[in-house]
Amino acid sequence: MATDLTFGSVPAYYREIFDMCAGRSSVVSKESFTKVLVKSGLPAQTLSTVWDLVDAKQGSLSRGCLYKALALVAWAQQGKQPTAKLLENFSGAALPCPELGDLSDLAPPDGDPAHLGLRYSDICQADCIELDLVPEKKGLFLKHVEYQVCSKRFKCEVRRRYNDFVALHELLLGRFPYRLIPKLPPKRMVGMTSHFIEERRKSLRRWLTLVARHPQLSRDPLLQFFFTYNGPDLQHKIREVFRRVPDEFTTSELAARAKELVPGDTHMEFANSRDQIRIILNGVSRLKQIADVLAQRSHGYAADMAELGSQLASLATEPHVSSLWATGGNHVWTDMKRGFHIISKEFGLLSSRAGQQARREEDEVCEKLNLLLDVLVAHRELCERHEKGVAQDHARALSKMLALKKRQMQGVIQGTDAESVDQLESKMMEQENVIANVELRNAFSLHCLHVETQLVHAHLEILATVLCTLVSVQKRGHSEVGRPARPLGVSWSLETRSYGFISKPISFLKREISMLLFLSL
Repeated sequence: MATDLTFGSVPAYYREIFDMCAGRSSVVSKESFTKVLVKSGLPAQTLSTVWDLVDAKQGSLSRGCLYKALALVAWAQQGKQPTAKLLENFSGAALPCPELGDLSDLAPPDGDPAHLGLRYSDICQADCIELDLVPEKKGLFLKHVEYQVCSKRFKCEVRRRYNDFVALHELLLGRFPYRLIPKLPPKRMVGMTSHFIEERRKSLRRWLTLVARHPQLSRDPLLQFFFTYNGPDLQHKIREVFRRVPDEFTTSELAARAKELVPGDTHMEFANSRDQIRIILNGVSRLKQIADVLAQRSHGYAADMAELGSQLASLATEPHVSSLWATGGNHVWTDMKRGFHIISKEFGLLSSRAGQQARREEDEVCEKLNLLLDVLVAHRELCERHEKGVAQDHARALSKMLALKKRQMQGVIQGTDAESVDQLESKMMEQENVIANVELRNAFSLHCLHVETQLVHAHLEILATVLCTLVSVQKRGHSEVGRPARPLGVSWSLETRSYGFISKPISFLKREISMLLFLSL
C-alpha cells in the first residue's frame, strides 16, 4: 500500500485508538491490534484479510498501519470488500470511522509483566457475577435449563445455557492455553434432579467468577462478547467470531522476550511451586470434607429437632379425653399435653436455628472452599498442560534435530553426494527454526505459569477468611441454638405457674435441652 495517510485525512478517533493501544510505546502490539479487530464484529474471514493487508504478521504495527486497518474495517462494516485498491483510490476529505464499541480495555498494562502485584481484595473488585436459574424451561421432550447471568462490570443481563459455557471454555483454552482456566461442572442428559441442577448452578457461578476476575482473560473481547451478546444461538455465534483468533503467544508482545521474564532456575522453581500447591490442594480438600460434614451435621440436627417437635405436637393434640378409669381423678396427662405444646415450639425453634446454621456453613464456608479448590485444581491442570504440550513439543524437536545431525555425520563419513548433504542441511535449518519457536513458547509458557502461580497465592487469602468465618459461624450458631425462646410472648415463670403439675416436667425438659446443647458443643 503506497497511500500516505496525512493527519488532515485521519479522524481524531484514529489517533485516540492509537494512543490507547500504544500507551508509552511508538507502535501497537499484535495483541492490542487483535482486540481492535475483534471489536468490529466482522466475520473471521474479513478480519483475516485486513490482517494480511496491513502485514500484521511481521510484529508490531506502526501508526500508519493501524490507520489503514481502521479504514479497511470501516469500509468492511459498510459492506465493501477490504482491498488495497480502496485506500489507493481514496479521495475523500476524511477516512471513515469504524464502530468498535467499548475501548476501555485496549490500554496496555503497566508495570513489571513478571510481577502480578495483586491481593485477593483487588481481584474481587474486577467483577461480581450473579447466576440464577430461569424459572421457565424449554423443550418438548428434553427440559433445557437456562441461567440468568449478570456481570457488574459490563452492567448487563443475558440468558445462557450450559452449552454456551462449553463453547466459551473451549475457546478460552485455545486462546489462553498457558493460563488458569478451571474445569466446567459435568453435563448430564438424564436424571437431572433439583439437587444436581442447584449444585451445577453454583459451580457455573464459581467458574464464571474466576474467569471474569482473571487479570488477563477479563480483558479479552471473547469474554465481553459472552457477557453482552443478546442475539440467538450464542454457542455457534461465538465460535464463528473467535475460532480463528490466534493464541496468546502469537499475539502477545511479551513472546519475543519471554526468556528474559522467566526468573532463576526455571525447572527448579516450577517443580517447587508445583509441589507446594499440590500439598496445599490436599490440605484444602480435607478441610472441605470436614466443612461438608459440619454442614450435614447441622442439617441432621435441624431435622432431629423438627421431628422431636412434631412428635411432641402430636402428643399435645392427642384427642382422647382421659376417663376416671385411666386417671382416677388425676389430671397429670392433661397438664402434660399442655406442656408438650409449649416444648414442641422450643424444638421447632431449635430446628429453625440449626437450619440457618447449616446454610451459613454451606454458603460462607463450603462454597468459598470450593472456589479455592477450583483455583488449585486449575493450577494442577495448567502444569500438566505445560508438560504434555510445550515441553513435549520441545523434546520431540530436539530429538528430531539429533537424528538429523546423526544422519549428517554418517553421510560425511560414508561420502554421501553433495545434493543429499544440502537437503539434509536444509532440513536441519528448518528444524532449528522449529526449535527456536518451541523454546520461545516454552519460555512464554513458564512466564505465564510464574504469573499464574502468583494468582493462586493471591487466592490463598480465601483460606484465612474461611477459617475466621468458620469460627464465627460456629460460635454464632451455638449461641443462637442455646438461647431460649419465649413462645407466644409468655415467660417461663408464667408458664410454670399456669400449669401447676407440669412445672416439674417443663423444668426437666429445659435441663434436657441445655444438656443436649452442651453435648453438641
